[in-house]
Amino acid sequence: MKLIWKTLAVAALCLATVGPLSAQTDVKSKVKVKDGADVEVTGCVASASSATGDGYILTNVADKKGTKPNYMLVDEDHDLAKHVGHRVQITGKATDRDGKIEIETKTKTKVKHGDDQETRTKSTMKGDAVGMAYLSVNSMKIIAATCP
Repeated sequence: MKLIWKTLAVAALCLATVGPLSAQTDVKSKVKVKDGADVEVTGCVASASSATGDGYILTNVADKKGTKPNYMLVDEDHDLAKHVGHRVQITGKATDRDGKIEIETKTKTKVKHGDDQETRTKSTMKGDAVGMAYLSVNSMKIIAATCP
């Protein structure tokens, strides 16, 4: 009987040192502006963190008619990290009440000692339902190395 208890104790110790299954989750989101208005605006590039990761925002925004709201920047072609703190001129498509954004999220979970899992979601929302206006960056030009 003592041998059985010793064996169970050794087995429990082994399980405790192995620990639970470990998993690594990677979430990637893509945002696309659909049906927005074509705009040419100037503003300051700033970094912004969100639940889906790091992003960039255009602050102190203006066009020829006056001030505009801040925009969350949507871009895959420019390295926006290099332009944080710069005053830039951006031409692109901005969401407004009628504009739509498409959000596609891909989540990969790698499970150690188990099956990997992958999920994809895709949704389309009206620009004003998101709570922040989005601006796709078609072209960008640096106006000043610093922002006021």
